[in-house]
Amino acid sequence: MGQRIVSLLPSATELLCEIGLRDALVGVTHECDWPPDVRSLPKVTRTLIPTDASSAEIDRLVRERLSGQRALYSLDESRLAELRPTLIVTQALCDVCAVAEAEVEAAACTLPGRPRVLNLEPTTLGEVLDSLEQVAEAAGIAEQGRAARARLQARVDAVRQRSEPLADRPRVVVLEWLDPPFSAGHWVPEIVRLAGGDEAIGGGGERSRTLSWEEVAAAAPEAIIISCCGYTVERTLEDLPLLWRQPAILDTPAAPAGRVFVLDGSAYLSRPGPRLVEALEIIAHALHPATHPLPPGLPAAMRTAPETHRR
Repeated sequence: MGQRIVSLLPSATELLCEIGLRDALVGVTHECDWPPDVRSLPKVTRTLIPTDASSAEIDRLVRERLSGQRALYSLDESRLAELRPTLIVTQALCDVCAVAEAEVEAAACTLPGRPRVLNLEPTTLGEVLDSLEQVAEAAGIAEQGRAARARLQARVDAVRQRSEPLADRPRVVVLEWLDPPFSAGHWVPEIVRLAGGDEAIGGGGERSRTLSWEEVAAAAPEAIIISCCGYTVERTLEDLPLLWRQPAILDTPAAPAGRVFVLDGSAYLSRPGPRLVEALEIIAHALHPATHPLPPGLPAAMRTAPETHRR
């Protein structure tokens, strides 16, 4: 029997497809949506947080469940058993993003043949690219993992080389939630630096944290990038009036300069997968359009202004 792989997080699904293992995937999460054809695969998880809740309500429910060590997702163990996986790819980096590691390990112990559980915990862009090789090695196709990593690294290096001579490096604040505001950590500050900016609040490799609007304004950002975790651009726009209702934000250098951008968090910055490289290219173009051309097929970061999104 060939490899039968179950992915328990969207970024792992994208990593697996990037190294040519789409046909080996037999199960994914309810959130896996890229590449688009994975949506037809059997789902082995479901969320316990209402998907139609407001951002403030989602934040409250997540905090409440995490403080009580209650799960955010449930694993369909009977479906998992039916799929007979030989490899399960999961993570323990973020309790908000996937089924709890202990639950996965416990479920794996009950499955016939005891599938291997590969736990990914990247916190930097380099570690995300390393994940390609980890997954490929676990699946027995190490060379494909090395080739995929080299492909993506070449694109990262191209952006880095164009950014290196830049004297103008704007102060940037990336927000991964708006109600309440959250900084963006882990790989995001590194991406901003490679793109030719300096993240003014978030720390590279660190977790995101709750902010006050006063703290955001005090950083005097020359560019603000809003990339809400798990949200599309359209969903993020629903919350954007929260930003423009803050007088202090209107006084930051970014606002009058028209350098407040919205990026699809679900597709780009939230997931530690291959599309972080696309996020780098999009952000580099937003910060320095004359230096970094936007690659064909990628959407530009959406500019936003208070006149259009204030209510």
